[in-house]
Amino acid sequence: MSIFGQTKGTELEKQIAQLATGEAVGGAMYYALAKVAKEKFGLDDVAEEFIELGNQETNHGAFYAMLNGRYPYDEKTFWDMVRGLSKAEYKGESNVNTLADKLAELGIDKEAVEQVREFALQEKHHGEVTKAIIDKYAKKEGEKTENKPVYVCKVCGFEYVGDLDSEPADYKCPICSMPKTAFEKQ
Repeated sequence: MSIFGQTKGTELEKQIAQLATGEAVGGAMYYALAKVAKEKFGLDDVAEEFIELGNQETNHGAFYAMLNGRYPYDEKTFWDMVRGLSKAEYKGESNVNTLADKLAELGIDKEAVEQVREFALQEKHHGEVTKAIIDKYAKKEGEKTENKPVYVCKVCGFEYVGDLDSEPADYKCPICSMPKTAFEKQ
């Protein structure tokens, strides 16, 4: 039995959405605490524990998001999202490198700037991996986006293919959670 969308439209939907967001933020918090434990206090074992807690929190967030039907569950929408995500990851490389340049201009620690540049390379890698998954597993028929409008999130670069107006008013970018108004038609 799938949990997908079982709380969507119920009195629990708002609470479940808040839990999904809180758990995602909690995952980032534990990862940050792991860095502090390791870098500031030399507590490698504590850092490992916090990383595991962060992984669990992220998993919890995904579970709650699935309860609310936040991510696509049908094959076409699934692959459309993966394609949009892949393009956003490639764009992320440029965006993160721009951030690294700005951090360097501010005189931020060189190691931190280099870490951000490493993140840029990882964004590119994410794009490569998702593209390889698409090439290997996505069905070729029905992939054409000809005559379909494409909307691009101005914040993260996610591409929505199709009629964005068909989405509910509270639709948010699946990557950065910006509202529909953050999308521009291409």
